[in-house]
Formats: sequence, C-alpha cells, structure tokens
Amino acid sequence: MELYTDAYYMNEAFKMAKIAFEEGEIPVGAVVVCRKKIIARAYNQTEKLTDVTAHAEMLAITAAANALGSKYLPECALYITLEPCVMCAGACFWSQLGEIHYGASDPRRGFSQISQYLLHPKTKLSSGLMAEESKQLLDHFFKKLRN
Repeated sequence: MELYTDAYYMNEAFKMAKIAFEEGEIPVGAVVVCRKKIIARAYNQTEKLTDVTAHAEMLAITAAANALGSKYLPECALYITLEPCVMCAGACFWSQLGEIHYGASDPRRGFSQISQYLLHPKTKLSSGLMAEESKQLLDHFFKKLRN
C-alpha cells in the first residue's frame, strides 16, 4: 500500500481498532495526520481508563494537540474506523480539524443522525473507506461479547 493515501491512513486506524479488540475494548481506532505524517494514534480505552470520554477520537485529538503544541488542528486529518458520536463530533468542531474520514456509519449513535452541523464549517468530511472491514470487526466484537 502506497504511503500518503487515505487508504493507508485508514488502514493504520484499523490496526488501532484491532488493538482495542484484543484488549476487550469496543474496536474503534483513529489516527491524526498532519502534513502527510501520522502525529497521533489511539483506540477506545473506556474500560482500561474507566473513563466514558476515552473514545479513540478524543484520545487522538489530545495527542495531536500535544504533538503540535496547539489546541487547533486545521491542517490535520482524522481517520477513524467508526462515525464519531456527538461528543467526539463536538471535540472535532472545537479542535477545528481540517478533515474527517470515517469508515463505518453508526446509525444508532453517530453524529450525522443528529446534525451534520456538529462539525466545524470548514471541516471536509468523507465516509465509507474500509467501512465493511470496520463493521465486521465491530460485529465480531459484539457477537463475542454476547456469547
């Protein structure tokens, strides 16, 4: 896979989701890219940290802001395996992310169920990249959890 493509970065986010899966967390992974370089990697850690806000996006945004020394990330792109929830969309808004690319849609808790206006007006949005793989990993996790 060639570097510096959306597919490459989404695959890196998917690797983080697999780590979450292995650790018993809901398998969602994220990376933040700035100037074609991954500056933050994260996965859901709500169980590990006993923190309901420890979603992959939240952790990745915090790590990216720390890496750049700035609370605003207009030159950055977030790659996330699952559509952000309302809380995470709000964090994306306030950090002024330049782009958000998500894989699988979340028809139950995704921000787009509420409003597309939860994102910063300058943020570019795309969805569907590795959606099937992301959904399969989530489905496998919840099936395993129920059994």
